[in-house]
Amino acid sequence: MKRWARRLLVPAGVILIIMVLRLTVFRAAPVPVTVYRVQEGRVEDTVVNSRAGTVNSRHRAKMSPGVSGLVLEIPVRKGEAVKQGQILLRLDAGEYRAQVTLASRSLDAAKAAADEAALLADQAMRDRRRAEALAVQALLSNQALEEAGTRAETAQASRQAARERVRQAEAALAAAQATLDKTTMTAPFAGMVLDVTTEVGEWISPSPPGVFIPPVVDLIDPDSLYVSAPLDEADVARVRSGLPVRITLDAFRGRSFPGTITYVSSYVETRQEQNRTLTVEADFSERNLPTNILAGLSADVEVILDVRESVLRLPTYALLEGRRVLVVHQRKLVATDVQAGLRNWEFTEITSGLTRGDLVVVSLDRPEVKAGARVSVTAEVER
Repeated sequence: MKRWARRLLVPAGVILIIMVLRLTVFRAAPVPVTVYRVQEGRVEDTVVNSRAGTVNSRHRAKMSPGVSGLVLEIPVRKGEAVKQGQILLRLDAGEYRAQVTLASRSLDAAKAAADEAALLADQAMRDRRRAEALAVQALLSNQALEEAGTRAETAQASRQAARERVRQAEAALAAAQATLDKTTMTAPFAGMVLDVTTEVGEWISPSPPGVFIPPVVDLIDPDSLYVSAPLDEADVARVRSGLPVRITLDAFRGRSFPGTITYVSSYVETRQEQNRTLTVEADFSERNLPTNILAGLSADVEVILDVRESVLRLPTYALLEGRRVLVVHQRKLVATDVQAGLRNWEFTEITSGLTRGDLVVVSLDRPEVKAGARVSVTAEVER
């Protein structure tokens, strides 16, 4: 072998050894990735509230007696369940009962006066008829006839006035009775007592105009709960009454409650320093809700606009910018363009670009996870 050939053989051998080492001993380890196996499932198009909503009750009464008085009895306590019509509070009714008695006696007097006026009116009518008969026989002057007629008309007017005084006395009695009834406060519906702010022996009175006084009893119906939540103005044209929703509460993590949109506000709120929002209300579909779902809890409403069943889907967070995904093919990552249909924060429908069983990478939080990288599948997300 010629000398120059031997000189070239040595460097070539060194280069070959280096290449073999890089492909074997010094070869980079595969990148571990987590994948999602593309499969059919349910995909929804949804809208969620822009800020936290609130659980409310359609039946809630913050009540106080309509009259002043001394508290004699409070048969209920905070946290107690009550029936419709059950007594919640009773005031000292002595003064108001006396006013009813006085109004009743006034009515009796008015009725007696009306009876007297009726008798006088009947007598005056008889006198008038006799006067008219005498006048026909020329036995009574015209002046006397006119006087008899005037007395009869006056008596009739007095009878009518007496009748009106009877009606007036009846109204006064009804008013006094209504005032007396206000001394006993009853439950307008079955519910739960949230709070009682008075005690036996205290003097209470209604709130004067423009002055707020806390209600004496706060009553709520826990079986008529609903959620009120604000949606972004961009979703105004997509939301309507009757759409199904999922209601979630911070107090019940990992659980959702089905419901239905029952009200969509007819105007957009434009409060300063906040996004413009549209208020919606959603009723719970379940009637037997957990007892610890309380009015005032924060809640989120996810409005379901459209649903497609048994379509190819993948987690929304697996999509890269430009509607691309990384698919594991022969232990390498291949960038694949896809076409998406319905989507929400959880799943996206794939209409083309993937097939059932494709392994799509979902662990995209490392720079080495990119197209062309060798990978090893260490976990598979199951949904």
